[in-house]
Amino acid sequence: MIKNPIQYKFKFSISICLLFASTFVQAQQIYSTNKYPITDFRQPLDISPPALAGSFGEIRGNHFHSGIDFRTNQREGYPVYAVADGYISRLRVQNSGFGQALYINHPNGFTTVYGHLQRFAPKIASIVKNLEYEKKSFEIDEFPDATLIPVHKGEIIAWSGNRGSSGGPHLHFEIRDTKTEETINPQFFGIIIPDNIPPVIHGLYVYRLNGKTFNENTPKQVIGISGANGNYKTTAPISLTGEVGFGIMVTDRHNGLSGTNGVYSIQLEVDGKKIYTSALERFAFEDSKAINSHIDYPTYLNTKRSIQKSFVDPGNPLKIYSGLVNSGRINFNDGASHQLRYIITDSKGNLSVLPFTVNAGSAPFAAPVIPAGIIYPYNKVNEFNTDDIKVVFPLRTLYSDLNFTYKKLPKPTGNAWSAVHQIHNKYTPLHIGFDISIKADNLPENLRSKALIVNSNGTSQGGFFENGYVKATPKNFGSFYIATDTLAPRIVPVNIAEGKNMAGLSKIFFRISDNLSGIKSFNGYIDGKWALMEFDTKTATLWHSFDERTASGKHTLELVVADMKENTRKYTVTFFR
Repeated sequence: MIKNPIQYKFKFSISICLLFASTFVQAQQIYSTNKYPITDFRQPLDISPPALAGSFGEIRGNHFHSGIDFRTNQREGYPVYAVADGYISRLRVQNSGFGQALYINHPNGFTTVYGHLQRFAPKIASIVKNLEYEKKSFEIDEFPDATLIPVHKGEIIAWSGNRGSSGGPHLHFEIRDTKTEETINPQFFGIIIPDNIPPVIHGLYVYRLNGKTFNENTPKQVIGISGANGNYKTTAPISLTGEVGFGIMVTDRHNGLSGTNGVYSIQLEVDGKKIYTSALERFAFEDSKAINSHIDYPTYLNTKRSIQKSFVDPGNPLKIYSGLVNSGRINFNDGASHQLRYIITDSKGNLSVLPFTVNAGSAPFAAPVIPAGIIYPYNKVNEFNTDDIKVVFPLRTLYSDLNFTYKKLPKPTGNAWSAVHQIHNKYTPLHIGFDISIKADNLPENLRSKALIVNSNGTSQGGFFENGYVKATPKNFGSFYIATDTLAPRIVPVNIAEGKNMAGLSKIFFRISDNLSGIKSFNGYIDGKWALMEFDTKTATLWHSFDERTASGKHTLELVVADMKENTRKYTVTFFR
């Protein structure tokens, strides 16, 4: 009997709708686990339509992106508005980082943050400048009383810029929980970004774990995929035996832009059961470096590709995971076929799906072979000592148990006062720094205050001399030795010279740099009085803006720049206004 084609088509449509409805419901369940006010906040910029240069939780070097970056048409100087009533709770000026930033506490229990600002609104700028002169410091981090700088929704508080560690003009915007200081995805608060485009799945990977710790030696297999517009599939059958973990490479974009952003959530199912979910709704800043545990860190170092693992290291402190079964590790040893599915969503709920089948082998699970070497548990304080070196790994340093390796290499030629000590390798990420003490080799007494530790690239790790050792706290594994910094910073005048008339100029510019330990301080004095010098680390530019403090006539400027080892350079010049 031939079925009614209309009836058959109707039933087929119903089943497809139910399938997608089921997927949508599952996606919505992980979309947000909390309720946030969606009408309290306005947009911080009046640029329409709003567009992002960076999304919340996006993968960055050593951290998750803690807010959203609003595009400003590659220009500075757009008015920045208070998104709701409140008061300025923090004033921050830095050489790097956010550059110039404002924090506003709101009555609803949330704090908004505005970073990389070009300049503050006049009433705020006046307070900031007075604080800088009072403290004789360009960098300030102040927490004003709640009554000092009240602001109202829609009030201009600043203008957008490119200060600090910004890669181009934009506004960095955050919403934080005032009590916990956790940062939260602003799009949960009604901050609207036009987006009906599903995430893009670029790659699927399988890691042969078999009970072992994931590291740079873990066998990895690339699984071919195809698809677009939210629907993906594998291109060949997959057969696996033993314990494995999966990884996926995904990006997102929103309407009208070709640039890519990060996704909101990744969910992996096996035979209809969720075994792994990560959702970037909120996170604590002290956990952000665990991004290096979240991703395939060795691959990232070698290729800059961000593969997000769907299995979790035991020492990973991130609270973005839920529904974990066996930490996301899967045993395929029953000889059966298993249906797996990835569901990827962005912050607007657009989703992409990748279903695939794994044919499991039937070999028994092989117990892991403990490698030769020193095994350091991730959940203990670990120490390594020789006659020449002392190393301490505090709690929370490691994400997984470590098969530690060490090698002593010959002393380099030139500026070196110890052998080279190779501490494990760069492919194992660390959550916090470790303490290293290297025994100095005949270091003269007059150089001890100039001693520090450098890595194999000659980059300073900081440090100080004490009881025959130089001590420092590197943030990553690598090779280290003792060097000294005896050279003063460099000062290059840009637009000023002896006897120059500066009457037609609003600023004095310099470029400053240091060869090793880094710039510690800079101070300018005009006619013997401290004068505010502003600094931008990424361009190494230092400048002074003339104001009423410098009247017409002849003046003497002295600029003093010191590095971390107290090597000091002075530049003195006479000029006219």
